[in-house]
Amino acid sequence: MNTLRHFRKEKDEFFADHPQSPLTHEQKHSFEGLNYFPENPGLKLTVRVEEFAEKEQITMQTSTGDILTYQRYGRFQFNIEGQPAELTIYSSEDEYFLPFADALAGEETYGAGRYLEPHSLGNGMFLIDFNYAYNPYCAYNARWSCPITPAENRLRVPIRAGEKIFETHDL
Repeated sequence: MNTLRHFRKEKDEFFADHPQSPLTHEQKHSFEGLNYFPENPGLKLTVRVEEFAEKEQITMQTSTGDILTYQRYGRFQFNIEGQPAELTIYSSEDEYFLPFADALAGEETYGAGRYLEPHSLGNGMFLIDFNYAYNPYCAYNARWSCPITPAENRLRVPIRAGEKIFETHDL
């Protein structure tokens, strides 16, 4: 079993059985696993991130109206389906955060966006693997508070990788 399939299997088991699952008790009864795009090796990217000279502090509103503070760390550019795109990476306490919404948001992917944690490879290089893009917990249950994707990270191109929109089955 490859790493991505193993990751997805463990995530489905966590959602189905773990007490800290974002699913409600009722949702767990009909849960048959999350929906994913097929693995797309072309969306596992090694990119150069242009680090911002000044790390501007920004606030992100959450789905419950709270406010979280991040620093704008840097921006990277890439091509998807022949179209140029760029995203901003944020940081908080030496961790990197990449919220984004793509052209499929609200149809095939969660409307408020999906998340990734980019991996620094050193020397300004990062691994961005969209196959691991995931929905925030608020996509499953409104009691969770999740940062809302900033406007600068809303893409006009589709990212057909990672988790798809969560669909409940007659709850």
